[in-house]
Amino acid sequence: MTFPEEDSPPIAKKLFSPPVLDALGVEELTAYISALEEEITRVRRAIAAKQAHAAAAAAFFKPKD
Repeated sequence: MTFPEEDSPPIAKKLFSPPVLDALGVEELTAYISALEEEITRVRRAIAAKQAHAAAAAAFFKPKD
């Protein structure tokens, strides 16, 4: 017996809700860009760490020839 939720793919969470840009001034938009660039850098570091972890695990479990 299967449950319907097992057959459907997981629902992706919306992690980001962009603000209405019309309400922001030039300085606020510049600060917003800076904050986004910092977040992009943080996410890229997290991706690199996860890739390094996966590579280390793959190397550890690699079958010996």
